[in-house]
Amino acid sequence: MNLLLWLGRIAGVAGALLCIVSVAFRLRGEYWIGGFQAGTLLQAGAAAMIFGCFCLLVWLTRRT
Repeated sequence: MNLLLWLGRIAGVAGALLCIVSVAFRLRGEYWIGGFQAGTLLQAGAAAMIFGCFCLLVWLTRRT
């Protein structure tokens, strides 16, 4: 069960960092980051954060 806790934390932090990076690049006027569009990376970051939330939710509900 601790795997879900750490997986949720890592996915959440990675998703937040990905969102921050993509927004920062977009605000600088750049549309492409390493071959990917900034909007695509923003969506990937949001998906990672949602995945992290689901992992933490499962961990919370399975806790005794």
